[in-house]
Amino acid sequence: MAYYPVFLLSLLVVVATPHGIHAVEYIVTNNAGSSAGGIRFTNEIGVEYSREALTSATDFIWSIFQQNTDADRKDVQQVTLIIENGEGVAFTNLNNNEIHVNANYLGDYSGDVKREFRGVIYHEMAHVWQWFGDQNTPGGLTEGIADFVRLKADLAPSHWVQPGQGDRWDQGYDITARFLDYCNSLRDGFVAELNKKMRTGYSADFFVELLGKTVDQLWSDYKAQYGN
Repeated sequence: MAYYPVFLLSLLVVVATPHGIHAVEYIVTNNAGSSAGGIRFTNEIGVEYSREALTSATDFIWSIFQQNTDADRKDVQQVTLIIENGEGVAFTNLNNNEIHVNANYLGDYSGDVKREFRGVIYHEMAHVWQWFGDQNTPGGLTEGIADFVRLKADLAPSHWVQPGQGDRWDQGYDITARFLDYCNSLRDGFVAELNKKMRTGYSADFFVELLGKTVDQLWSDYKAQYGN
């Protein structure tokens, strides 16, 4: 797979956005060159839309996670978005808060590419701001919380599972996001409280502490509610 160097059709945009006293600097770079995805990004999405999506995602996530002050949040000063020719959809490198979006995915996407791009950004930005239980949170829960953010932002794609579907609560992504939405309906702000608890560690007992039932009991109730 060809990889285009930064200097080839590369565009760099930097924006510092104040949120109260916390300013986050956003850097957007298109390294996808003249690939189909790189051209589609430039023509149909663009750096201005990307900047707005990053800013809006941060504000929305702070609200969903109830991270109202700097003390509630990670000390993230800069987030970099890189559009590049790669594989998969996207990933976030938390060592330097870089979000990498695959231009090939954008180039091949057959639906509303701006809406899909925005949904991907909201998911990846959730990884930037969520807590990981000192690296002990199950991966499926981590991804489920990120997709929960996407769900609550009304950015769920049509191919996601319907409520009640799935084999395990920690299966991840849309399956876990739907389950977390159910849990959140039992206690408004549940996901925010769960995330706060995971700032320093993780325990399945968090579900009991917040909802009075084990996560397996909650999963059984959830499945039963939808006849599954």
